[in-house]
Amino acid sequence: MTNRKILLTAAIAAVVGSVQAADLKTDADKVGYALGVDMGTTVKEIGTKNINLDAIIAGLKDAAEGKELAMKREEMDQTMKSFAEARMKEMQAQFEKEIAANAEAGKKFLDENGKKDGVKTTATGLQYKVEKEGKGAKPTKSDSVTVHYEGRLLDGTVFDSSYERKEPVTFKVTDVIPGWVEGLQLMNEGSKYTLYIPSTLAYGETGAPPSIPPNATLTFDVELIKVGEAAKAEEKPADAKAEAKPEEAKKEEAKK
Repeated sequence: MTNRKILLTAAIAAVVGSVQAADLKTDADKVGYALGVDMGTTVKEIGTKNINLDAIIAGLKDAAEGKELAMKREEMDQTMKSFAEARMKEMQAQFEKEIAANAEAGKKFLDENGKKDGVKTTATGLQYKVEKEGKGAKPTKSDSVTVHYEGRLLDGTVFDSSYERKEPVTFKVTDVIPGWVEGLQLMNEGSKYTLYIPSTLAYGETGAPPSIPPNATLTFDVELIKVGEAAKAEEKPADAKAEAKPEEAKKEEAKK
């Protein structure tokens, strides 16, 4: 969105936002309100703490009525350039703060979780708990697997679940994040494990927007149904790519 479009969005949202639902009698009223709500969503994301809404309305009226503008075009362009730069710095600061906070929360969780009965920690930092031990074959990196799974954030939010889709997923062992690659090779066919995956073995500082924040520690319930069937791994549904490697996630293989 261009700088001028940002201003126009805020202006229209401010004007239309003053219209109450009861006043929407004509088609023109309804179209204006619908447009304002749509654009207001963008305004909310931008924030208005550094924007004077009265000035927005004044600018909108002056432009719409063809009056002499209070600012020259060059001054408006420079103003919006400075605003955009400041906004970008603010967003970057917020992102870095989130990265640090999630890293701290993940470390605290794993430190405490690793002390619980039944939870084991590998040399890489992966934690797992055996919920059910199967007796079948263990997969290798050259195998494919068919699994049911559910992925959660530390706050319990479910961001992906084959159980909800009521369909298991088949994929190659190496097509998933490192924590899954390691965890799957610990399991026998027929097993069900809970994997606690640190961000370094998941999506790292990048995350997998919009579902997985940066530096997120993840929990997965994984049920290994079958080892093999490599041909079917090529037919993996798009949703199953949610556990793709961090570098693959950057290439939009994580469709959350």
